[in-house]
Amino acid sequence: MPKRGRGRAAPLHRENARAHNFAVTPREFANSICRALQRAGYQALLVGGCVRDLLLAREPTDYDVATNARPEQVLKLFPQGITVGAQFGVILVPQDGMKVEVATFRSDVGYADGRHPDRVEYSGSPEEDVERRDFTINGLLMRHDTGEVLDFVKGQADLGAGVIRAIGAPDRRFVEDKLRMLRAVRFAARFGYAIEPETFRAIRRHAKEISQVSVERIREELTKMLTEGAARTAFELLDSCWLLSILAPEISALHGVEQPPQYHPEGDVWTHTMMMLEGLPANCTATLAWGVLLHDVGKPATFRSAGETGDRIRFDGHVEVGMAIGRNLLGGLRFSNDDTEQILSLVENHMRFKDAGRMKPATLKKFVRLPRFEEHMDLHRLDCLSSNRNLETYEFVKEFVAKTPAEVVRPPKLLTGTDLLEAGYRPGPLLGKILATVEEAQLNGELGSTEEAKSYVEAHFADAKEI
Repeated sequence: MPKRGRGRAAPLHRENARAHNFAVTPREFANSICRALQRAGYQALLVGGCVRDLLLAREPTDYDVATNARPEQVLKLFPQGITVGAQFGVILVPQDGMKVEVATFRSDVGYADGRHPDRVEYSGSPEEDVERRDFTINGLLMRHDTGEVLDFVKGQADLGAGVIRAIGAPDRRFVEDKLRMLRAVRFAARFGYAIEPETFRAIRRHAKEISQVSVERIREELTKMLTEGAARTAFELLDSCWLLSILAPEISALHGVEQPPQYHPEGDVWTHTMMMLEGLPANCTATLAWGVLLHDVGKPATFRSAGETGDRIRFDGHVEVGMAIGRNLLGGLRFSNDDTEQILSLVENHMRFKDAGRMKPATLKKFVRLPRFEEHMDLHRLDCLSSNRNLETYEFVKEFVAKTPAEVVRPPKLLTGTDLLEAGYRPGPLLGKILATVEEAQLNGELGSTEEAKSYVEAHFADAKEI
């Protein structure tokens, strides 16, 4: 039997697991870290969201460990550790694609930037450590071996009651870290909890300070809200907490914008958008979720009443206006170029479905060739279900995609630019026009071979050939 030593327990744990041909789970990895710390004479407890999730019978996405060991002592035990936040007493311990944050018991002093403590004071007390944390449901500790819960902030009671409550004075928690306001909303939406009244009022009092948070962190929190399966609840809470009008006034502007009842019996643009958010499944793509949120963002600026148009409410040009608004909002949140273009493509093309049944074969084939077309389909389906509930066009396009072979939708080119140059055509923009015309005819079924394509070009573009 191997002798038990004072360190490197995590690698030993991994080797034993491999010897027995089974994978170490994240929980087992976190437990092994706790064991190693305890064997070295330190306290070690699971803490935070992982304890909350375990008590809710949910699989934690991450595990955190709290200890009285100082960062340098943690690194001696776990040489593979990474000092991601050594100044705050946090060491990241990785293994086999997993990672556990090991944080030293501490209290935080000063938050000049509204996000990070100016300095920390290490503590030997887990009670003092949890007092600095955000919400009672995240302030629970657990012994890794017995499952005993240490609750110094009445977090278990709030878990049972379904309440998001700040630890201590809510105003102080939100002054320390403005991002906590968004986290309160996200946790309330994710778990279906209520925000405790004084915590809610404190969010409203400090809502304007949310702009002090980096746009990257704001983008991350909003994206999580949109993709965790409770997007409507989250955005309605953002609105009622007065955060939405500060973070995304373009979305707040959807309130009260009427729509033609024959197409939108559900009500105004806000209601329609919220219904679509409600239909977003958990773990949907971020680009689909943002596309849903922004698809009608151009309607308030383009609204014209039935009295103005002479027949019904109209939003002429709302797609183009929406794309401009969306590009500005996404740019402000520093989305990547790829994500920005996909989200804007969803906005740009969401109205094209209404014409799908009348499209020429070439137009329809090009339409379904849009990158990540499944997201366009998902958005259109939600759009229909949140308005007139007519899915005929959705089913038509879905059947076309399912039954049309890929080589028919995107057939090999019949001609290339080199072919045209060899045939005597001048280099320049004309070549692109000729190739596009040939492809259009090919997709419409008018051309089926290279010889037919050459004859077609000769017949339609002979005057352009270089003499």
